[in-house]
Amino acid sequence: MSSPVLNTVLVANRGEIACRVMRTAKAMGLTTVAVHSATDRDARHSREADIRVDLGGSKAADSYLQIDKLIAAAKASGAQAIHPGYGFLSENAGFARAIEAAGLIFLGPPASAIDAMGSKSAAKALMETAGVPLVPGYHGEAQDLETFRQAAERIGYPVLLKATAGGGGKGMKVVEDVSQLAEALASAQREALSSFGNAQMLVEKYLIKPRHVEIQVFADQHGHCLYLNERDCSIQRRHQKVVEEAPAPGLSPEQRKAMGSAAVRAAQAIGYVGAGTVEFLLDARGEFFFMEMNTRLQVEHPVTEAITGLDLVAWQIRVAQGEPLPMTQEQVPLLGHAIEVRLYAEDPSNDFLPATGHLALYRESSPGPGRRVDSGVEQGDSVSPFYDPMLGKLIAWGEDREQARLRLLSMLDEFAIGGLKTNLGFLRRIIGHPAFAAAELDTGFIPRYQDELLPAASELSDEFWQAAGHGFMQSRAAKVREDDPGSAWATSNGFRSGLPAETSLHLSCNGQDRLVMLQTPGPQLRGEQLVIEQNGVRHSHLAVRGQDALFLRWGDEMYSITLFDPIAVVEANQSHQGGLTAPMNGSIVRVLVEVGQMVEAGAQLVVLEAMKMEHSIRAPHAGVVKALYCQEGEMVAEGSALVELAD
Repeated sequence: MSSPVLNTVLVANRGEIACRVMRTAKAMGLTTVAVHSATDRDARHSREADIRVDLGGSKAADSYLQIDKLIAAAKASGAQAIHPGYGFLSENAGFARAIEAAGLIFLGPPASAIDAMGSKSAAKALMETAGVPLVPGYHGEAQDLETFRQAAERIGYPVLLKATAGGGGKGMKVVEDVSQLAEALASAQREALSSFGNAQMLVEKYLIKPRHVEIQVFADQHGHCLYLNERDCSIQRRHQKVVEEAPAPGLSPEQRKAMGSAAVRAAQAIGYVGAGTVEFLLDARGEFFFMEMNTRLQVEHPVTEAITGLDLVAWQIRVAQGEPLPMTQEQVPLLGHAIEVRLYAEDPSNDFLPATGHLALYRESSPGPGRRVDSGVEQGDSVSPFYDPMLGKLIAWGEDREQARLRLLSMLDEFAIGGLKTNLGFLRRIIGHPAFAAAELDTGFIPRYQDELLPAASELSDEFWQAAGHGFMQSRAAKVREDDPGSAWATSNGFRSGLPAETSLHLSCNGQDRLVMLQTPGPQLRGEQLVIEQNGVRHSHLAVRGQDALFLRWGDEMYSITLFDPIAVVEANQSHQGGLTAPMNGSIVRVLVEVGQMVEAGAQLVVLEAMKMEHSIRAPHAGVVKALYCQEGEMVAEGSALVELAD
């Protein structure tokens, strides 16, 4: 059966990957179709598409994971092909088969390849047969607690639980000893089922100080397969990549060839077609162990594109139509160095808890040579609790690693976000850290330098409050008396006859408040730069006025400064009094206690799911559950009381 003529592509995804795929499709002259949930009706990926189809629902399970709705959307829009992006159904063999059965083109590998390699357990079995070294672990069918307990004892703690159909850190838990196993297994299974529709788990030895190095493979329908160099993805938080770069620093040509050849053998053994990634753990001795194969395009594919000059999405579209790969292994370029960081709506100071809210300020780095931003949001958009909190990616290329690093630092300095918490300052501290500059990379990088990368919150300085006050005052729209605009009393500029001008402001920022007395002269707001001069040296700080707030960059962070509202403070204290509250918007997936129940300090009380991750609400001290204000399946807002605990 011949493939249909391809002129329209539907992207079965959302956010930055949907925007990125559509950008290439449009450049190839194709019509683009976006699908969206009810929540994403006005999201950026929906706005940028030529055609958009409403899937309804809010949760992924009711929209982006509905295979029948996606096929119907393709039919209704006239699309001949579906690109799955990553996450959601990108590694779902049933989705690939449904697309093929509908007479459409799946812009991914054959369903048989997803079956063979999309499952971490099946992939490990295949690699073991091929003679590739594996990390010690259990990848069997039995999924009961006792089986995992015995396997963990045989392997030796610490162990890592992983969803066999997973990725992106979902359904992944580190277990230090047997007392943590039952709770961690149950939570990982729920996360895996919610994110991938499959609760199957595996367990393996948790290696100490490994590097995470992966090989990008690509295969066509004519039996040709090659690898497009490698990426180092060692810097991670909560088992999810934060920084990726290509090529991997310090990897020898011999190691690259050995790992690349192993990855190609694995792909060819299952008749692989399209883009895929074979992931390895590389230890300090240079030995590598197979981890998993991702049968999809990876989040970090732009760094590979940067060092090869290739468009991998264009390759996917052409290969799916039967075209051969355009080069041989010997012709694959390796040009310079590229580094990518993932920008998340999250609070690094609070265990990277995802953040939701309104993007009152969102400005990307200026474009230029070696600079790329792949994003899925714009200023004015909202970040909901239903999906992954990644906003986008910043990618910098240079002729060598240091040039790429410095270019990325400049991009991070130019980026500005206000209205919700992000990891922008955290990323800036990583890329600027001396150990990162020296390429001292392994998966323990963030915990090792935690004190420097995640500094403890401190009192905001007097200098900050003075700057905030002057910026806030000068950025306000002037209030002029219409009856006497020339009067010295017409504007609120702090004028005092015979005395220095002085204005007082009671401001709030970052949970702190201060009554600030402003005397002139002081810092001057010039456009959107607050200029502070001390001892003949001038420093400029970005200061952007929102509707009710001033967004001020101070050091690595962007702060939101508002007028102090004493009524709001009292109301917040009253609503939180005596209760444990929701740290963010989300859905209650488990209520583990009853009214009147005695609990110990640290006991799980409620499990909240938000942005495809579970978050446990635990007892801060021993006590008695006095009241419950939530039930399973209920959506709750940030700050809502969930449990009241009496001493």
